[in-house]
Amino acid sequence: MAAMALLSSQAPRMPHFGALVAVLFLLLAAGCGKSAKLQPLAPDAVVLAFGDSLTFGTGANEQESYPAQLAVLTGRRVVRAGVPGEVSAAGLARLESVLDEHQPKLLLLCHGGNDFLRRLPGKDAAENLRAMIRLAKSRGIDVLLIGTPEFSLTVTPPVFYGEIAKEFRIPYEGDIIGKILRDGSLKSDQIHPNAQGYKLMAERVHALLKKAGAI
Repeated sequence: MAAMALLSSQAPRMPHFGALVAVLFLLLAAGCGKSAKLQPLAPDAVVLAFGDSLTFGTGANEQESYPAQLAVLTGRRVVRAGVPGEVSAAGLARLESVLDEHQPKLLLLCHGGNDFLRRLPGKDAAENLRAMIRLAKSRGIDVLLIGTPEFSLTVTPPVFYGEIAKEFRIPYEGDIIGKILRDGSLKSDQIHPNAQGYKLMAERVHALLKKAGAI
């Protein structure tokens, strides 16, 4: 009997364990219920699409680029500020002057692909993206991040894009470019969409803007 009493005194206190599980569940549920939001865009608000050739629209004409097609979908002015071949360090150096020129309310950031093509360190690309986001946010500009895939068998963005989006609590689109580049009917070459691919890109960004409350 004494041994049984000793075992009983050493057994885990299940009520305390159950309470801990309940608290963790509530915390997780609260976190899952929070989605990244954007400020509503006024009809005359400027949206800045910033990036490299994917933003420029290489593989289609100017009116078929994703910024041009997004402007039609949103009814807002979308500035196409893409520079083909640009790496993220050059994008960071360029961003401040572009923000000064256009005074946007929202930045659509799609950068990093040329870093991957040139096999530059991913950590440097990640830090450059963080610096761009900080620069925009320091001016009160909302940011939506678009992941650029590495050109591997899976054609998916590096995980740091999602981590950055969570860190800054900004909306993130990480699937559409990879989906386009895995479909030969949607691309003009191995690394660029065609007009239909850019249309799908614009539609996906438009849907995310609606979900985030911008439009």
